[in-house]
Amino acid sequence: MGLSQQYQLAGKYLKYYFTAGNRHDVHSPFVFSLIENVLRDRKKHPAFKEIEELRRQLLKSEETLRVTDLGAGSLISTGNERKVKDITRFAAKQPKFGQLFYRLIQYLQPKRILELGTSMGLSTAYMAKAAPNANVITIEGCPNIAAKAAQNFQSLNLHNIRQVTGNFDTVLPEVLKEIQLADWVYIDGNHRKDPTIAYFNECLKYTEEYSVLIFDDIHWTPDMEAAWHTIQDHPKVTCTIDLFFIGLVFFRKDFKVKQHFTLKY
Repeated sequence: MGLSQQYQLAGKYLKYYFTAGNRHDVHSPFVFSLIENVLRDRKKHPAFKEIEELRRQLLKSEETLRVTDLGAGSLISTGNERKVKDITRFAAKQPKFGQLFYRLIQYLQPKRILELGTSMGLSTAYMAKAAPNANVITIEGCPNIAAKAAQNFQSLNLHNIRQVTGNFDTVLPEVLKEIQLADWVYIDGNHRKDPTIAYFNECLKYTEEYSVLIFDDIHWTPDMEAAWHTIQDHPKVTCTIDLFFIGLVFFRKDFKVKQHFTLKY
């Protein structure tokens, strides 16, 4: 990400921060309840400390991995040798979003959880810890990063995660066909418009009324913003929530009119 792009993103965030709504701006019972029980919940769970201790270790790691980048490129390097500490610092989601996923999963109770883009596996770990009886499948394009994530899962004693390694374009249709119904899909990889929309359309074949799709970095570039607006406009989508760094997509039929919310988080 170039300096001008960083400034643009910072400007977008400031606009979001000063214009985003809160629970007083919401008239949907479902969204109001989600704000009260998930977004405003600041309770610390034991799993948080465990995962964040792992993050601290990774942020100190001088280990270097040879990286295969199948997406829109790295935010940190154009080379294919990257330190674990740099991948963790720049590619892993902030703790507050991993913890949001934990609370949201406990609230919505999905049984089939799918993630596109494992990275170091910190978000995966939050999701797996939140639903120990759920099946969590995470797809990663780079074999060496997937192998490092596997070590991290082992260190956290996580046994409900299945890793799939390969290009999303190839393996996503296979995984979706296998699980048949996707209760929860977190898409964090290949931050470009056309692939993002393609993953959305592929997942759409396996969603139902209570599924939720989550898209990462929806304001990262104009390209990603265009993808987000295309997703919002899809006739099957009944509600979206923009939290700036991620976007939530719902298909619930109790929304008689399509509603889009931008909420401060």
